[in-house]
Amino acid sequence: MGRPAIVLLSGGLDSTTVLAIAKEQGYDPYALSFRYGQRHSIELEAAKRVVAAQGVRGHVIVDLDLTVFGGSALTDDSIAVPKHDTVEEAESSSVPITYVPARNTIFLSYALAYAEVVGATDIFTGVTAVDYSGYPDCRPEYIEAYEQMANLATRAGIEGERALKLHSPLIALSKAGIVREGLRLDVDYSLTSSCYDPDEQGRACGHCDTCLMRLKGFAEAGAVDPVQYRDV
Repeated sequence: MGRPAIVLLSGGLDSTTVLAIAKEQGYDPYALSFRYGQRHSIELEAAKRVVAAQGVRGHVIVDLDLTVFGGSALTDDSIAVPKHDTVEEAESSSVPITYVPARNTIFLSYALAYAEVVGATDIFTGVTAVDYSGYPDCRPEYIEAYEQMANLATRAGIEGERALKLHSPLIALSKAGIVREGLRLDVDYSLTSSCYDPDEQGRACGHCDTCLMRLKGFAEAGAVDPVQYRDV
């Protein structure tokens, strides 16, 4: 059995691909998911399906309540999830309203704690700086800075034999590249859920930023997205 590693797993396309990558690299992954008041909490059911399919040793779902702050279309019901007809319409130079303030920083802090408990020095995250929504906490410089902080702020970083490593294997891949990598690893994308505004049956809307980027990725990879869409 390989070295333990923490994998942040939302149940979406990117994090599911990262889980498969961690396993291919010989790690023994522990999945970490969050119920943080997101309107698309159905993604947690997808995360459970992915964990079962990939045979992960452990899966922790942390309960948070980021709705107390709001400030995002994902955590504030009074803010609508933006919808578009094309990816080009969704593209913007500003940070979109679906950005959840400090979300990745919060999630990675929990991952650090989990890593210290299970003796892991490796954490995997599915952030990408290509074909993404422009979130500030998905950039390479953020990942590098967080890794430096992690090695200053934890007992494992100070006393451990190995430095803590934050892996972001998708950061330079397009969505099509991510799909191709997942298909190479036999990832079952029918188990995943990426939509920010799914219906009660779990069908993706097909028009939010993440749906449009996902559909674009599958099309450019020459593959068909196996999840159900209610409007595509």
